[in-house]
Amino acid sequence: MRILIVDDDKIDLEMLDFSLTQAGHEVESADNGREAMEILRRSRCRMVVTDWEMPEMNGLELCRAIRAEEFPGYVYVILLTCHDSHEDAVVGLSAGADDFVSKPFHPEELVVRVRAGERILALETRDLAIFAMAKLAESRDPETGAHLERVRGYCRVLAESLARRGKDGYEMSAEQIRTLYLTSPLHDIGKLGIPDSVLLKPGRLSDREFEIMKTHTTVGAEALAAALEQFPDARFLCMARDIAATHHERVDGTGYPAGLVGSDIPLAGRIAALADVYDALTSKRVYKNAYPHDISESMILEELGHHFDPEVVEAFLETRQQFIEVHEHFAEDSPASLALRAS
Repeated sequence: MRILIVDDDKIDLEMLDFSLTQAGHEVESADNGREAMEILRRSRCRMVVTDWEMPEMNGLELCRAIRAEEFPGYVYVILLTCHDSHEDAVVGLSAGADDFVSKPFHPEELVVRVRAGERILALETRDLAIFAMAKLAESRDPETGAHLERVRGYCRVLAESLARRGKDGYEMSAEQIRTLYLTSPLHDIGKLGIPDSVLLKPGRLSDREFEIMKTHTTVGAEALAAALEQFPDARFLCMARDIAATHHERVDGTGYPAGLVGSDIPLAGRIAALADVYDALTSKRVYKNAYPHDISESMILEELGHHFDPEVVEAFLETRQQFIEVHEHFAEDSPASLALRAS
């Protein structure tokens, strides 16, 4: 990892450089916060180890400047400081620091804290890798636009509503909601295994072609299950597998691939099912125009207890304005969607 070290004391700067280089890191250095910001803007440093007391721009001001800047990824900040009171910790964390190391610092402690920061940054890398896989699958279907961004937004809105209401069987922790948001874009990952002649067919699918299309649920679930076997501690893959397998199930048992009924369908799958259908209804396709929200809502209500879990539908009705806002934010001609197509 490339680490930026910032200190106006040349001896401390040399000690930091030596300790981190010995630990295998690539190091850049600056002697004040202003110079550090210039380096961060032109160099991909994911971590900053900075002194608190410095001329021109001190460590706290540097933290605030980093948090105010739109960097491509999260920048993890460790403050080196002689300030060790509870009040100082509150001030530093409020400014945007992630961790503290007392001065004079012990090299072994610094390296351990850097490794802890690497683990945090690895979570972001994981998130990006998951979304990149999902976008790869989506890229085979040019009609879907910002489908993944909308679906995960709808999933989070529904999950947060269910969590607030707290009914038995529908409880979701903050971590589960985050995992749902993270993994719901993988619902169609199995489409990578569908032939172009079926996936990209502009007209109605034949019965045989539709049976092939339906296998994207099992193809995706099997791929994610295989990954889970190799990495059993990656618990987020459990939810990803469940969503891929069950987002086309229906609570009345007439869905596919397994014909599951009611609560036999994982909650994440029931949430993703409504989110996916709502996006299909409100988006333009080669075979249909986009329906407005009120018509889409009435069509979902018609499927209450058949396709959709009544509690999930209730959450949908409670959050209809948030659904509209997510849809508008990622509409085909919105700045967000145009930026996605340009990237």
